[in-house]
Amino acid sequence: MNRAMPIGVEDFKKVRENYYFVDKSDFIRQLIDRHGDVTLITRPRRFGKTLTMSMLEYFFSVDKKTDSQDLFSELDIGKAGSEYMKYQGACPVIFISLKDLKNLSWESMLDQWGLFLRRLYLRYQYLCDSDDIDDEMKADFYRIIKREASENELAESLTRLMEIMEAYYHKPVILLIDEYDAPIQQAWECGFYTECMAFMRLFLGSALKTNPVLDFAVLTGVLRIAKESVFSGLNNLEVCSVLSDTYSDVFGFTPGEVVTMASELNITSALPELQNWYDGYRIGTSEIYNPWSVINYINHQCIPMPYWINTSNNAILRELLSHADYLRIKSLQGLLHDEPISVSLNEGVVYERIGQDQSALYTLLLTTGYLTVAADVQTSYERYLLRIPNEEIKRVYSMEILNSLAEGADRDTFDGLFDLLLNGKGDDFSYQLQRILLCFASTYDTANKESFYHGFMLGMTALFLGKDYVVESNHESGYGRFDLAIFPKDISKAGVVMEFKSADGEKQLEEKAKEALQQIEDRKYETAFEQRGISMVWKYGIAFCGKKVHVVVK
Repeated sequence: MNRAMPIGVEDFKKVRENYYFVDKSDFIRQLIDRHGDVTLITRPRRFGKTLTMSMLEYFFSVDKKTDSQDLFSELDIGKAGSEYMKYQGACPVIFISLKDLKNLSWESMLDQWGLFLRRLYLRYQYLCDSDDIDDEMKADFYRIIKREASENELAESLTRLMEIMEAYYHKPVILLIDEYDAPIQQAWECGFYTECMAFMRLFLGSALKTNPVLDFAVLTGVLRIAKESVFSGLNNLEVCSVLSDTYSDVFGFTPGEVVTMASELNITSALPELQNWYDGYRIGTSEIYNPWSVINYINHQCIPMPYWINTSNNAILRELLSHADYLRIKSLQGLLHDEPISVSLNEGVVYERIGQDQSALYTLLLTTGYLTVAADVQTSYERYLLRIPNEEIKRVYSMEILNSLAEGADRDTFDGLFDLLLNGKGDDFSYQLQRILLCFASTYDTANKESFYHGFMLGMTALFLGKDYVVESNHESGYGRFDLAIFPKDISKAGVVMEFKSADGEKQLEEKAKEALQQIEDRKYETAFEQRGISMVWKYGIAFCGKKVHVVVK
């Protein structure tokens, strides 16, 4: 048994021959038994999608028959019987991954598409040796290789390659597309979404929709792009999302698989820590561990860390969070204190509506792996209880999602901010807060400015002070309701109470900050601290105007 962990290895043959392998080959039996014409499976990043698709290619592909001869006999699919093994190495297969198609303009991405398709065609150049391939097909084939094809020809090239392959083998083609949504997300981020979508509709649509040479197709991705956006007219599409039971245990590790792994690697004492840090995902009704984090944990001598952080960019989350209102930021605070939230979801992402669709934020947090389903809520609407899956993702929230709110500010920036806040360093706190506001994406995106700044401050304090402090917002104290209060769990430490004001112009900032501080004094907001036995309280009056801030402290 190989004990090395396959960190970043996505070729099935290499993993089987050189690394520890968790057997997911029963997925092949399930596909043979019940596959639809087109199956789309969406999972968070680093959940083993590419490796699993590579496994399908090695099993089915006639081109991989020699390489795969000894890879499956000892696996679950090999034990399933000859009725399944007769498909091994018997089918024409095209396997492509679109995850590296990332450019900053449509012109450069289209050029990359040309190179990508040329490399794909070169893998199958032997097809043109057959007399069954007519001269027109061969001419089309070599136009791709010579980089002479038009944009429309490139968009139709996948379908054309399937037609040539079917003519060669006299069998319909299995199509495997990994990370189908990567170019679409990149195009949206960089401002050429319309051009890319026109290309992708033709590229995917012609290959998947009423294509007589298609046997079946399996696609993977992180997001389910709305059908009307890219799969228009595709009536044979089966979507298996994180909410679906179909293939729910194929990607990621089940609890049983983790127990077996721990036993074989002699690390059973680490199981409680593994569960606390990396378990907790719910795919359909299956309990799932994050596989990337599990193998990294084992590879790093069982040291728990947030290994999943920074495994991709988060432009969509940055956009969504820049529009997040006070209530949504407050709900994120509750999540960090193990309070699930009830939300409506809309799995079909329409990029043009990101920032407008109220359900988009939580749908994205769910499908990308930051949240998971706690339980279904039995209502007349598609509502779900969502929660943070595990300790790793709690750590990721403070390091990744909040940094999405203030791009350019790092963890040290925020830690320094709260060191200053909790020690009454008003001038230095004001300076650090000003730096973060200058990085902040969209301070003008809300009509209710005071509520917006309130939510911004609440989001930061909740994400960074949840462990040793209790953060409360809009609670009654004395003769009114404070905006934000930070209560130390250790009552020998100082607490903080804050009141926020929005100024119409920069000249009013100092006046408004003093007005906020006076409100704290007049309404005796320190009463709530006295009731908890906290004798030291820093009182902050904070005024905002756009990306400018003024702070007074007492």
